[in-house]
Amino acid sequence: MSSLSAAALVAAALLASASARAAGEDDAQKGVTVTAVKATKSCFAATAEVFGILLATEEATVSPTRDGLRITQVLVDPGATVNAGQPLARLAQSDGGSEISLTAPVAGTISAINAVVGTTTSMRADPLFRIIARGEFEMVGDVPAKDMPALSAGQTATIKVVGAPSVEGRVRSVSSTIDPTTQLGQVRIQVVTPKPRLLVNASGRATIKTGESCNVAVPLSAILYGNGGPVIQVVRRQRIETRRVEVGLLSSGQAEIKEGVAEGDIIVARAGALLREGDPVRTIMADTTATK
Repeated sequence: MSSLSAAALVAAALLASASARAAGEDDAQKGVTVTAVKATKSCFAATAEVFGILLATEEATVSPTRDGLRITQVLVDPGATVNAGQPLARLAQSDGGSEISLTAPVAGTISAINAVVGTTTSMRADPLFRIIARGEFEMVGDVPAKDMPALSAGQTATIKVVGAPSVEGRVRSVSSTIDPTTQLGQVRIQVVTPKPRLLVNASGRATIKTGESCNVAVPLSAILYGNGGPVIQVVRRQRIETRRVEVGLLSSGQAEIKEGVAEGDIIVARAGALLREGDPVRTIMADTTATK
């Protein structure tokens, strides 16, 4: 091939490339402006929600040793923290003998008092005192059957109790059965936050972390749902490319994309039904506001 022919071919190729770029730029100028984001890697926590009530992990009761004793003094109030062996009440014997002291069998928090000064004790009556042993609480709640296989002892949880700050917890036990009517299983979550101010029978909600998945993340607004499943609009060479995707976990306005989008892809931040495959667009990046 002569040098003249080679030069002509190179010139033709350059002219075609320039024409293509010019055509693309013209299309971009004609296209609508869309806000775009770059797909990035992120980690999503898999969680299970538990709704239940707070109970004492272990409760100790204090009752009189015999009938017919008169309560002369109550030494503690509900909610008080007591030590093992601490006197709770004084009782007088009917025969005028020495007073008897009722003491706490364990350290903990007084949850209920039925002792009333001036009344006579009966061993058949309710215990005079109830103590939350060591001040330890647990949440007992229900979980949908679909979440049960992901739960196991030792998993961490955040417990939000009505009227109290959030506390940290750890799964203590998971039921091996499901209620046939409600299709709910039971889980017990030990409160591990030191000395929280909690109340027995208070209702609350716990979020248990059951795992973690790291993948491509996009805004929830970037996903368009249709009859064929979820899709995302990707911008390639200033044109719309529609891709079917597999959506995973959701968190804080972001969605995990398991398949269909790669890290670094330019995504239309707010997917719109008016955009079609191949439509020319002009993009403004949401993070830099720089026009591409």
